[in-house]
Amino acid sequence: MSWTGMGSSGVVSARERAMRTLYDEQAHSLFAYVVRLLGGDRYRAEDVVQETLLRCWRTQDLGDCKHLRPWLFRVARNIVIDEHRLRMARPREIDGAAWLEELLARPDGVDRMLSAMILRDAIRELSPKHREVVYETYYTGRSAREAALVLGVPLGTVKSRLHHAMRALRAALGITETADEGAEGKPDWAHSPAA
Repeated sequence: MSWTGMGSSGVVSARERAMRTLYDEQAHSLFAYVVRLLGGDRYRAEDVVQETLLRCWRTQDLGDCKHLRPWLFRVARNIVIDEHRLRMARPREIDGAAWLEELLARPDGVDRMLSAMILRDAIRELSPKHREVVYETYYTGRSAREAALVLGVPLGTVKSRLHHAMRALRAALGITETADEGAEGKPDWAHSPAA
């Protein structure tokens, strides 16, 4: 921010000198105040300070700059408030591609349906023994111990089949294994138990 005012004739008038003095004495602290009001937006703060000083130039007696300080701060605050209200009253501005990004980010039934179809096909590729272990643990929500009782096989067999089934599903779905999976190896996309 700098003061560049000078009359068209190259001679600085008394009013312009008074404005330069006002600028030198008040602009820095006014700018710091407005930056705080605007949450650090220095570019908008420069515009607000410029508008405030312009209004002062147009309407105030510049003879004694000291009495203008409260007026300047109040006008700057009012300008910030008015701009905020104006932005809130207007519809949100978007560019030409924003609608496409919003559309793609919004989940819809098609995505869910396609994911379900891909998962269904991957499960169909499993062996019948692996499929039944996945069904008993993920779909019905049984623990490995409960699935072993239902299927009539040892607990270790259920755990082994579940492990190999999950590896096969991950490979079919292109999912890489993560370190934060639970103790039973249930991935984040596991179904909730059926009610």
